[in-house]
Amino acid sequence: MALGWPVELVDGDVRLRPLKRRDQDAWMHLRAVNAAWLEPWDATSPEPVRGPRPTFGQFVRALSAQARDGSALPFAVEHAGALVGQLTVSSIQMGSLRSAAIGYWVSQHVAGRGITPTAVALATDHCFGPLALHRVEINVRPENGPSLRVVEKLGFRDEGLRERYLHIQGRWCDHRSFALTAEEVPEGLVARWHARRASA
Repeated sequence: MALGWPVELVDGDVRLRPLKRRDQDAWMHLRAVNAAWLEPWDATSPEPVRGPRPTFGQFVRALSAQARDGSALPFAVEHAGALVGQLTVSSIQMGSLRSAAIGYWVSQHVAGRGITPTAVALATDHCFGPLALHRVEINVRPENGPSLRVVEKLGFRDEGLRERYLHIQGRWCDHRSFALTAEEVPEGLVARWHARRASA
């Protein structure tokens, strides 16, 4: 399935674009300085990892391959021209389901500025528009306050608890599942997000 990759999405100072090998230094720096902020929410493998970790170049190539085969859209998140995080549209399913999931992380130094909700809104509108998907979901640990605020700000519907949903830091962790369907945002999620910010 062709997703029209590469894709760039922009709203104001927030830009989603493909992650590149030249992002290595900035990406590695962000992950290092944000380790305590991000690692409690990072998915892990329940199987022991054998052999060396992939290089950053191998990581980017694997993400690009997923985009080319239509299973994911891996974006770098930029704010004012600087790399500040990553957003991935994954588990893309067509057919009668037409659904995807969105996961994301941003550096703590830009958290709370509306960057993540804007990035998620851009990706959601791309899913409902050019990709013609019907449903987008986001799964969040109940303890992850910043991510819960993102889905709340955007008006994602709480679909309840998924017990032992994802393996994180050595154990199976519960997640709350949030979703939107295309019918719920006929005006687009970016437009709704701007309207909510203006009225706040």
